[in-house]
Amino acid sequence: MTSPDDSSHDSSHDSSTPRGPEGSKKGTADQETEYADRVYRSPGGIAGGVLLLAIGAWLGIDAMIRGEGRAPWLALAGLLFAVPLVIAFTVRPAVYAGQDRLRVRNPFRTITLPWGSVEAVRAGYSSEVLAGGAKYQMWAIPVSLRQRKRATRRQARAATDDPFGRTSVRAAADADQERRAQADRSIDELRGLAETHAARESAQGEPEVRWAFEVIAPAVAGAVLLAVVLAIT
Repeated sequence: MTSPDDSSHDSSHDSSTPRGPEGSKKGTADQETEYADRVYRSPGGIAGGVLLLAIGAWLGIDAMIRGEGRAPWLALAGLLFAVPLVIAFTVRPAVYAGQDRLRVRNPFRTITLPWGSVEAVRAGYSSEVLAGGAKYQMWAIPVSLRQRKRATRRQARAATDDPFGRTSVRAAADADQERRAQADRSIDELRGLAETHAARESAQGEPEVRWAFEVIAPAVAGAVLLAVVLAIT
């Protein structure tokens, strides 16, 4: 067990010992807070996509095994064309928010936006981010007007239940935040991250857009095969 005297002696000894440049850099790096990317996805979209894939696989494989004539080829072409599109619009969309950049993965494109290039994050009828003079939609954060109406009714009901403001200001703010629609809460979080990290030196740069050829190529191949099978038969 260390006594108070021993700890004070050690601390005075450490403070008197000079630290080199390597020690200073290490200390600075340790003090910098690191955290994993925040990931935003649509659970409803993923569930619907998995269900569609299961039904399509069941029907398509059954047609390829038991079908006759051109049915197996039509089933193969249909699966090759439909499966990438279903994945693109349901399972693929995601938004990754880190310390330096925002990465938006849409059905056919992946947009990488350094926080310094983000001009605005907003949600009207769809979730959007403005950067570099362009507007990009965020498919992974769908806006539900029904959720907004439901949240508005909850807020109005809460205001009626507490007309004299008996609830503390902080508790009321937290409650209002919880009553908001999920998309609006996500947009608020992304807007806060943009404001917090926009000045970081490592968060500067220009937007980058990459096409998802891993989705486009199989879908095009399936469409061509489907057209060929229909033309031949």
